[in-house]
Amino acid sequence: MGKSRRMRWYHDISYFFGSAFLVNAIPHFVSGVTGHPFQSPFATPPGEGLSSALVNVVWGSANFVVAYLLLGRVGHFEFRCWRHILIAGAGGLSMALMLALSFGRFYGGL
Repeated sequence: MGKSRRMRWYHDISYFFGSAFLVNAIPHFVSGVTGHPFQSPFATPPGEGLSSALVNVVWGSANFVVAYLLLGRVGHFEFRCWRHILIAGAGGLSMALMLALSFGRFYGGL
C-alpha cells in the first residue's frame, strides 16, 4: 500500500480559486480568438470598457495558466474525488454567477 495523500486546508482554497480562474478564462479567451472586443481589467474604465481581441486572448491565457497552477500543481487534484470536484465546482459556479451578473448588465442578460 502507498502513502495516503493528506488533504490540507490550502488545497481546498487552491482548488476553489483554480476553478474560478478557469471559468474566468473562458469568456476572455473565446471573445479574443473570435476577434471580438470584450471587457477586461485593462480597459478604461477597468471592467467596463472594451479591450481588444488580442488583450483578451492574453488575459484569458494568463487565467488558464493560473488555473493550471492552482488545480494541477497544488496538492493532488483527483477527478474521482468528490471533495475535490465539489470544492472546484463551487469555485467555478461562484465565478460563473459573478460573471453573469457583471457582464449581464452590458449585454441585457439581467
